[in-house]
Amino acid sequence: MNIGEAAAAAGVTAKTIRYYESIGLLRPPPRSTGGYRLYSPEDVHTLRFAGRARDLGFSIDEIGNLLALWRDKRRASADVKRIAIGHIVELEGKIAALQAMVATLRHLARTCHGDGRPDCPILTSLAEPADAGSAHCHPPKRAGRRKKA
Repeated sequence: MNIGEAAAAAGVTAKTIRYYESIGLLRPPPRSTGGYRLYSPEDVHTLRFAGRARDLGFSIDEIGNLLALWRDKRRASADVKRIAIGHIVELEGKIAALQAMVATLRHLARTCHGDGRPDCPILTSLAEPADAGSAHCHPPKRAGRRKKA
């Protein structure tokens, strides 16, 4: 099948296929006498594998390692599990960072009056140097509150 057919069958774009070939994730397929790439069902299976791994957030390097293990019928499942566990730890770290961002933004949004006044703890916090710490914890303390007009 040609690159368009392989892309459709695997649920990826032709550009993705060419990229995977260029970085060695997918072996270069044979070419027709006209120079067109000819993909096999095994190539499509490899592309689906890579796509599923990308959907789970694995990096290109991790996908390369997983593909190598998948192709190695004498692999130890412990090697595959090690990659998966490492990825879980990485994802959990990202989740914790995202939850901290949500908590900070939620706090800043609660402290913002959201009215016609120009003072805004959200903008004040964003304007602080990153090492000030308040952008990650709490908005700056204001000297006093203005009374609503």
